[in-house]
Amino acid sequence: MLRKLLSTALVALPALLATPSLARENYALLIGVNDYPSLEERWWLKGPGNDVALVAQYLTTEAPVPFLPEHVTVLSDGVEGAKDPTLAAIRTAFADLTAEVQPGDFVYLHFSGHGSQSPALDPSTELDGLDEIFLPRDIGAWSDKAGTVENSLVDDEIGQMIDGLRAKGGNVWAVFDSCHSGTATRSVELADDDVLMRQVPPDALGIDPDMMEETASRSIGDPEAQAEAPFDGATEDGSFVAFFAAQTTEVTPEKKLPRGKPDRKPQGVFTYTLMEVLAEYPGATYGQIGQEVLRLYSVKNLARSTPLFEGDLDQVVFSGEGGTRVSQWQAEVTDTGLTIPAGTLHGLSEGAVLAVMRSAADADSAALGYVQLVSVGTFSSAAQPIEKDGKALPAELPKAVTLRKLDDALDFTLTVALPPVGSAPADALAAAFDELADLSGPRLNFVKSDQDADLHLAVLPDSDRPDALWVLPSTGLSETLSATPSVSTADKDPTELAEALSDTLTKIARAQNLLKLGAAVGSESLDVDVAIQTRNGPDEELRELPFLPVPTLVPDDEVHVLARNNTDGPVDVNVLYVSADWSISHWFSGRLQPGDELEQGLFKITDDVLGQERMLVILTPAKSHSPVEDLSYLAQDAVDPTRGIGGSAFDEALTEAGFGETTRGAIGLTPAGKDSGPGPAILQLEVRTVAGD
Repeated sequence: MLRKLLSTALVALPALLATPSLARENYALLIGVNDYPSLEERWWLKGPGNDVALVAQYLTTEAPVPFLPEHVTVLSDGVEGAKDPTLAAIRTAFADLTAEVQPGDFVYLHFSGHGSQSPALDPSTELDGLDEIFLPRDIGAWSDKAGTVENSLVDDEIGQMIDGLRAKGGNVWAVFDSCHSGTATRSVELADDDVLMRQVPPDALGIDPDMMEETASRSIGDPEAQAEAPFDGATEDGSFVAFFAAQTTEVTPEKKLPRGKPDRKPQGVFTYTLMEVLAEYPGATYGQIGQEVLRLYSVKNLARSTPLFEGDLDQVVFSGEGGTRVSQWQAEVTDTGLTIPAGTLHGLSEGAVLAVMRSAADADSAALGYVQLVSVGTFSSAAQPIEKDGKALPAELPKAVTLRKLDDALDFTLTVALPPVGSAPADALAAAFDELADLSGPRLNFVKSDQDADLHLAVLPDSDRPDALWVLPSTGLSETLSATPSVSTADKDPTELAEALSDTLTKIARAQNLLKLGAAVGSESLDVDVAIQTRNGPDEELRELPFLPVPTLVPDDEVHVLARNNTDGPVDVNVLYVSADWSISHWFSGRLQPGDELEQGLFKITDDVLGQERMLVILTPAKSHSPVEDLSYLAQDAVDPTRGIGGSAFDEALTEAGFGETTRGAIGLTPAGKDSGPGPAILQLEVRTVAGD
């Protein structure tokens, strides 16, 4: 549960721990709720107490970092020596923990129990008008007077408590083995009586279903309110990672585990699988752990739900410190080789060599063999086995292998025309060219001044910056120089000039290529209805934006997206916005199950940058137990019109990683031998932003 609340803060990279890990303390707060005296017994659970007991045992005996028993607090019924998981006890435990935590400390949080939804106490903080709630043991019924479920733990409060730990410098990992789906029976077929679903429908809590539907239908929320979410991602705070047992429209099960063992006991499927993976791969990153959990869900048919993983997934688990970025995707084995759900959008190019891994969490040295990409599309690639380092790929491969990217080959090229020779800025560029080409790598292709190009570097002697190199579009013309990027040359040595130019051109290349991909893919291949709507000021009525002619927006116009999945399979949705200043904003990522509808407030137009801009709605078919396609890594800061040296910490992280590399960017493909079904789609909306009256 709580995924929607947390995702607003996880778009940006959290700060990495600067304090040495040996000087820190490790804490854990484990909450498990089996019994709910105020609810009918059919809603009681059996596994949460076993979950927290299993986690406590792992943390104090097998975890790769030491958790002292006195630093592990357990609130659960059915666990010897533990306090009851009441709302008051949970609040007290968080307060005590916050008082103890010091900068650099690590905090593990675990929530096992029921989740649900209720009308939001503050609708402006929830885009769908609904609060996600975790249910302590002393949960009560819905109170019309209080406007909430008695003794429920609301997402906003959980956010504030976690934010308090991070404000103290604590690095937090929160795991939620619960759900908050508003649908109690989403075609869930129980295989046996030992399976229970960790979800209570709102009407079981005394909430009028009609009131829930009315609240959700009228409350899309204020897009600006997202900036004030409890997890603000402040760079001085501790880092944050969140694992969720299910998508927002799914329920998550508990069942007797491990299978086939005489002493098996009720456990949350997500908790048990997570502990299995952690025990086997204690040195992996969060992203690798998450992908291995998904692989086990698939190959063992553990549950229909698809867990979610968010935050800085490149950190090594329990470390709070940055790990090595790992780019990998689950592969499909075909008669002609292997395919993966990743392509040029993810920074891949023909000729790239990938390692074939049995487990998503294995070290590179455990590779079964290697393949080379022989064809690369926007969203998918095909590979064939090769021999590398004396190792050949076995003829028989295990189920659900992972292909891991090893080299730095990228094919997001942009052609840049150099300025004519003979001017001081052109001479300065010539002196810096070798360093510029080295920094830019294969992403930029430089040609002579008289050749066609995506961008032209020009010298404008009559401008207010005659010593600068101006970055002009393919036409060589600019509507206004005030918004045209330029890099001064007189105040920079060759190295400084190369760094500034590389940063500016790389940002523009990312934005340009994203728009190229959108134009090439088109929007007709998926049966998903998408409408873009807007409203302004006190007028609450949303009106649809036309795609033609190009609509005009003014400051304070809100933009919303509405979508309905008419296909018979899940579809992932990402919304990106490419501004006139070449910034790329990522406003949403999520999964729509068949028949699901999305109503999402996105952003509000400001008067900071005005001009021709584009919004992209990227739709990708998905399969169960695949990570949700999350394109937030494409986000970047604006290009400084009068370029200095270097960029922001966030952009430096993107540059270091390479455009498109991420552990979270994966799309499921249909198994080999079956109809490939619909392909991905990219819907582009061009808008012109102008100053208001």
